[in-house]
Formats: sequence, C-alpha cells, structure tokens
Amino acid sequence: MAGRLTKLVDIRRKELRQAAFEVLQREGMAGATLEKVATHAGASKGIVLHYFRNKQELFEQAMREANASLRDAVAERLRRAKTPRERLVAVIEGNFEERFFQPSIAHAWLSLCAEVPREPQLARIQAVIHSRMHSNLLSALVPMLGAQEGRCMALQVSSLIDGLWLRLGLQSGGLSRTEALELIHDFIDRRLPRDR
Repeated sequence: MAGRLTKLVDIRRKELRQAAFEVLQREGMAGATLEKVATHAGASKGIVLHYFRNKQELFEQAMREANASLRDAVAERLRRAKTPRERLVAVIEGNFEERFFQPSIAHAWLSLCAEVPREPQLARIQAVIHSRMHSNLLSALVPMLGAQEGRCMALQVSSLIDGLWLRLGLQSGGLSRTEALELIHDFIDRRLPRDR
C-alpha cells in the first residue's frame, strides 16, 4: 500500500510540474501563478501547495523536468554515435529536436533564465545544464582537435546553440529547426574538415 501511495504522489507531482511548465510557456514567469497552474492541472491551489512549498520550488522542479527530457534525448542519440563527429552531431541535433525546439518552450526557458541572477537554485540548475552540454561537446571535439582547440570550439558551439534558442524565443515568426541546424552545421563544416 505504501509503495502504491508513493507512486500516486510521484504521478501527481509530475502532472503538476508539467502543468507548471505549460503555464510558463503561455504566461511567462511574471504571469504564471499557482492558481493558473492549479486550474490548468484541474486541481486547487491547496493541492499544488500540498506537493510544492511555493511557486519557486514548483517552477524549479518544472525546469528540472523539462531539462531531463532534453538530456534524455541527447543521451539516446549519443548511445548510437560511433565516431567523434557522430557524437558532435548527436549533441547538436538532440538540442534541436522538433518536440523541444518550439517558440513556446523557448519562451518558458527565457522566463526561467531571467530569474537565474535572483534565484540561486535556478542558477545551479542552469550551471548543470551548461556543464553537461560542454562535457558532451568536449567528448566529441577533443579527439578531433586536441584539448585546447576542442575547449574553444565547445564554447563556440554551445554559445551558438544558446543563441539560436534565444533567437527562437525572441524573433517574431520564430526560427525553424531546419534553419537552426543549417546555421550550426555550416559553422561546424567551416571549422572541421570533413575527414575528421
């Protein structure tokens, strides 16, 4: 019985995290309230507060949930990669999967990122996200370029990924996944000979 109750609690918390992220996509951080999350989830504000101490904890957990989905998508592609170049492509294409690379999701990330300077926990999550991306890129680039040049290019590629996500969130009409991938592959092809 205790195991079943724990499972139900986990399911409800997951539903509320997903609802919070969906409200964040629509409303931004300033407009996202516990009441709106509760309504979106078909629950009461009291239920939301039963599972999460406050709005900050709820949206922090929503950010973790969204990041875990992206992390898993990249990891799945990395498992199939056989060469350093395939690893590089796996990291890039995992970060631009169609189900994630959407204006509404970019808006939600921008809202959360805007809170990073004021929220230490969000800053820690963002640091983990960047560290993981940098590590994944290094695992592909160092074998091709060596340590120093690999670190430099990893920073350039991660900055380009972040910049394209930023453009998606800010540009009226958005930026398509195809356009984003063309831009980043063009950059890589200019920096890395095809035989690497």
